[in-house]
Amino acid sequence: MTSYSDRFKELRNLLRSYEETGYTFDDTPDHPGVALAAFLRQAARHPGRAAAAAAEIDDLLSRGLFSEEIADDVDLLPHIAPPVGSNVEACLLLVRQHLAHFLEGSEPPAPVAPQTTWEWKERFPELAHFLSAYFHQDFDVEYASHREAVDDYLDGVSEDDLRTVAAEIQQFLVLNADDVSLRESSQTLGLRIGPPKGVSLRRWLNDVREIITHRK
Repeated sequence: MTSYSDRFKELRNLLRSYEETGYTFDDTPDHPGVALAAFLRQAARHPGRAAAAAAEIDDLLSRGLFSEEIADDVDLLPHIAPPVGSNVEACLLLVRQHLAHFLEGSEPPAPVAPQTTWEWKERFPELAHFLSAYFHQDFDVEYASHREAVDDYLDGVSEDDLRTVAAEIQQFLVLNADDVSLRESSQTLGLRIGPPKGVSLRRWLNDVREIITHRK
């Protein structure tokens, strides 16, 4: 059996950022667009991601978008449209230039709160899983209470995941200092129901973090 190689894994992830902002390359020679800026902010937190994306763009362009050798891999990439008068190859070259500038050690992106749905989910992947998989629109069909759903989550994840989600909840609350932004950001991560009756969303997330911390 031939093992599967995810040849353009990081590039695919980068292009998914563009999916969230309109499926169009919006970068200019002077500035990365909304989608690429979001990726670079996450790359600043995870060394190696920008270099991986740059290497994969080099690999793709050296073989050509329509090369039969990589056709199956290219089919897995999101289809992002170039602006009028350009083409995908030129857009990827521009992305590559911004990645190179980032990798040269220029001033890193400012540490601001995520600006797109893609970035929120990249920044808080385990919290997004927790909220979207257990507190979705069909919550009442599966669970009798919020605590039952939390317990179900606790029974199905690893110790590493528990440490990760506890840390993410703490960081998430810090980034969302007011209740309006907290509610909107939680919905972006997949929360589709309110907290338990009589409990604020902030208090509930803090309670969940305490439960997880003492469970570890």
